[in-house]
Amino acid sequence: MALSGFVEFFQKGKAVACGGHAERTFRPKKRFEPGTLRYSLHKQAQASLNSGINLRSVVQLPQGEDSNDWIAVHVVDFFNRINLIYGTVSEYCTTTSCPTMSGGPKFEYLWADGGKYKKPTPLPAPQYVALLMDWVEAQINNETLFPVSTDVPFPKSFTSLCRKILTRLFRVFVHVYIHHFDRIVAIGAEPHVNTCYKHFYYFVREFDLVSSKELEPLKEMTSHVCRDYSDSPATSS
Repeated sequence: MALSGFVEFFQKGKAVACGGHAERTFRPKKRFEPGTLRYSLHKQAQASLNSGINLRSVVQLPQGEDSNDWIAVHVVDFFNRINLIYGTVSEYCTTTSCPTMSGGPKFEYLWADGGKYKKPTPLPAPQYVALLMDWVEAQINNETLFPVSTDVPFPKSFTSLCRKILTRLFRVFVHVYIHHFDRIVAIGAEPHVNTCYKHFYYFVREFDLVSSKELEPLKEMTSHVCRDYSDSPATSS
């Protein structure tokens, strides 16, 4: 399934879930400025997705493009999409139903941000996700970390930062799939979420941005959803 209509589907689903009104916590999308290189790369990536071509091909770095620009575009897109997905199940993800940020009985995620939470701290899932999204949003809106102009170089820490961002966003996938999948199925969103997950998975494997250990909680599901994938991803320059 192509990703055209993805945003519209989840925004519509969210409005219905909230009685026709968007929740205040529904975040605005981070957008790229028209006329910039990253806007062009974003449109190129979206056109490829909407064409329905193989997702493993879609994630590969276009010839002649800078890998940091390509990764930056995808980090922002995944942030937007995963926000939309979680927004659809958020009313079912409460401190009562989800007292921990977990992915089944084997995996629990602790929050640390070097600020208020200096040490890894167990939190209810909705609080963890809210802090996670605030943190990611702060990173991608920081023009020192995610330069807007191509005249400004990416920081040396850019790849490691993106690894951290994508690893944390993956944990939202884990929680949604394991604890709220019934809701995803009920609103008919399963094909959309699966396609988004495949796109995310192929991308992070292509550029080695999430470790195999972190991917472990969804390993069995991934083997079914991403049947055309081998354990040896293509390498990108």
